[in-house]
Amino acid sequence: MNRSIYGLVARFEGPASLVDAARELRANHYTRFEGYTPYPVEELDHIVTGRNFLPAIVLVGGIAGAITAWWMQTYIAIIDDPINVGGRPLYSWPSFVVILFELTVLFASLAAFFGMLALAGFPRPHHPLFGVPGFSSVTRDGFFLCVEAGDPVFHREHTASLLKQFDPVEIREVESD
Repeated sequence: MNRSIYGLVARFEGPASLVDAARELRANHYTRFEGYTPYPVEELDHIVTGRNFLPAIVLVGGIAGAITAWWMQTYIAIIDDPINVGGRPLYSWPSFVVILFELTVLFASLAAFFGMLALAGFPRPHHPLFGVPGFSSVTRDGFFLCVEAGDPVFHREHTASLLKQFDPVEIREVESD
């Protein structure tokens, strides 16, 4: 039976060896790996963090909100319901600023919320790492580093030998769902 793997996971004694292994992975051009620790490890965060697309998603959402507000108010003021009140021009842009700001903030915040959910892979009730024996110790005293098989430079034997240099407690293959 040919089974596919999600990646390799290595368990380490402490954060120092985990950070060293992550640094070595980054130096060898690995991009799809993640560290799991019971508490935040600042050095690990700087090494593992890849490109963040959320600011671009929020910017696009804000621009879409601004365009929607401007188009909606212009359409209503000039085409749909033109009302001349007190000699005011039909297209009076200063009166549009409040709604323009509100819809920009609304669309940007909705884009941030749904973009964060999409980038984080939610909703995902089951992750392949949940099936790794002993992974539940990550909430108490476990330090894990998982290299995904989808990484362009991932090779099962080479990646395992690279992780073995840092003396992990164990290295396991993680089966994909």
